Amino acid sequence: MLDFLSPQDHHETEERQLKGKPSSFGIHRYLQGSANLFEENRLLKVAIVGLFGITAVLGLLIYTSNQNQRTVLVPFGAGGDLYVTGNKPSEGYLRTVTRNIVSLAGTYSAYSADRQFQELLSIVHPSAYDQVRDGLNQLLDELADNPTLSIATYIRSDQPVTFTNSDIVVPVEKVRVIGGVIRKFRGNLRIGYAIDNGRFWLTRLTEEQFDADVH
Repeated sequence: MLDFLSPQDHHETEERQLKGKPSSFGIHRYLQGSANLFEENRLLKVAIVGLFGITAVLGLLIYTSNQNQRTVLVPFGAGGDLYVTGNKPSEGYLRTVTRNIVSLAGTYSAYSADRQFQELLSIVHPSAYDQVRDGLNQLLDELADNPTLSIATYIRSDQPVTFTNSDIVVPVEKVRVIGGVIRKFRGNLRIGYAIDNGRFWLTRLTEEQFDADVH
């Protein structure tokens, strides 16, 4: 059977143990107890720091895994490697997006323009929405004034399309028809873009160097 000592009995037991001992013995026991307590606190702090370190490493691994996760985006009827790894799209994905944007923004008539421009605006980043919308509205006003106007834009095969992390520069030929009069122009269509959480956003759409007719 186990005997349990009350606090008073425990105190009396300590007094009997210290009886006859030099005064330095009590100080030594006190310092030893303090040292043991300090060692326990130090080990506890080390354990807490280690726990935080493990948590930080696991968080970094999860973040890296998410950034390298491949999101496969394959539209109906499309082929090739269309994917986004983290915030980096494949070249096949960018080429497909480029063709769609050139088609929506560059080939239209009074009949189709409004529907196409609404579809184009659905991929415009909120920070650029007003600017792109205003530019497209100017084209709609021009079509309203000239209902026989139609535009066809083609990606040129004799010039390369260039890609960066934020821009796509597309050499194009534009055919403008109004009242039976045909005019052709060549220049570049610059597409600004951003990838956010695997989603493509259009941030800018400008025409460059359309200053010469092609006869």
